[in-house]
Amino acid sequence: VSSHPFGTELNVYSEEHDWLNHSIHPNEDLPSEFRIDVGGPQCTKPYSTALLNISAMSFGSLGANAIEALNLGARLGNFYHDTGEGGFSKYHAKHGGDVVWQLGSGYFGCRDENGNFDPVQFAETAQHNTVKMIEIKLSQGAKPGHGGVLPGPKVTAEIAEARGVPAGEDCISPAAHTAFASPLELLAFVQQLRKLSGGKPVGIKLCVGQPHEIFALMKAMLKTEILFDFIVVDGAEGGTGAAPVELSDKIGTPLREGLILVNNALIGTGLRQHIRVGAAGKVTSGANLAMNAALGADWSNAARGFMFSLGCVQSMRCHTGECPTGIATQDPRRQRGLVVADKAQRVFRFQQQTVAALRDIVIAMGLDTPWQIRPHHLHERLNAVKSSSIDHIYPFLKEGVLLDAPEKTPYAHYWAAARADSYRAQTGKRQTIYKGAD
Repeated sequence: VSSHPFGTELNVYSEEHDWLNHSIHPNEDLPSEFRIDVGGPQCTKPYSTALLNISAMSFGSLGANAIEALNLGARLGNFYHDTGEGGFSKYHAKHGGDVVWQLGSGYFGCRDENGNFDPVQFAETAQHNTVKMIEIKLSQGAKPGHGGVLPGPKVTAEIAEARGVPAGEDCISPAAHTAFASPLELLAFVQQLRKLSGGKPVGIKLCVGQPHEIFALMKAMLKTEILFDFIVVDGAEGGTGAAPVELSDKIGTPLREGLILVNNALIGTGLRQHIRVGAAGKVTSGANLAMNAALGADWSNAARGFMFSLGCVQSMRCHTGECPTGIATQDPRRQRGLVVADKAQRVFRFQQQTVAALRDIVIAMGLDTPWQIRPHHLHERLNAVKSSSIDHIYPFLKEGVLLDAPEKTPYAHYWAAARADSYRAQTGKRQTIYKGAD
């Protein structure tokens, strides 16, 4: 039920409060659905994506019934289902929902016996007709810069089949990729995956860390003329089944700042027109979608919101295999309570109603599309007596300024430190510190 009596229960004078400005003249003449094409000039099979999709959750972290329900819901609603790094399993393929295949550092489903990338296996799966895009996971918000281990006792025969690993043995995701070690090598890998997949969009997912590394990716694209088709920005507030608490609490950039940085990097280098940007990190409402759009996101992904639609009660037992609702477990007995056909309808309705709420917000703002929502539409309270629009709080760059006059931006030092051939910062390359644009 979306109706709510007696007005908001939020403290609108709290420092945590933010809001979107509406129009005195709402615009009701809008299409029933918004979609956006993903696929730059080097992609031959672009994909039209919905504005809310299922973020990365692996088979292994989730049980088979949960994966099936998510994928069937995605098919019913015509949105995509990200596999997570655990591989493209038979449960992702069973109902025919659109899939984004995520490749993590373990290359699950396309790895050789030593855990290195196997192009032959990759091509075989990537050309499956339900696989619409390829996403290289560089990091995730909940534990950026950290690998993972699925203990041997949890590696069942089905998980082993999906991941291409031995059953009953520890399944390790290294902290870093072995297929590339620099921005230039990453782009060569992107080019290889695009060719092997038959021209499908290839992009990256990352939680923003050191700013100069983002600019290094921009410099590498400018140097090689090889482009990502998309970049998904994951916020540090993102979740996972299990992560070291120190990393969850204190490592990684929150979504708002990360999204602004990536968008500024693309606009400042003139690359934004070719590359789509997705956003992930505690997205649960139409307002979240609208606010992400204001900061530069073309679409958003959600994990926990879809978990709630499956019946998650936040028992905080994801990492134990004892999920009481049958979602984050491989225990067949516990999974029996998750009825695929029933939960798929809930997945479908959650996405449908959330996107409908975004449409209502666009109407109220008097705009034609969500992509017309700009930083000046989004306000944030600074304290109990003062607020300002986001464009007066954070920097937003003009087209091409990093190429023409980087010293006039607040990123001058990071731009100078960035290298196309390495993630390490150049030393002795400081530029004039930003003192405000002309």
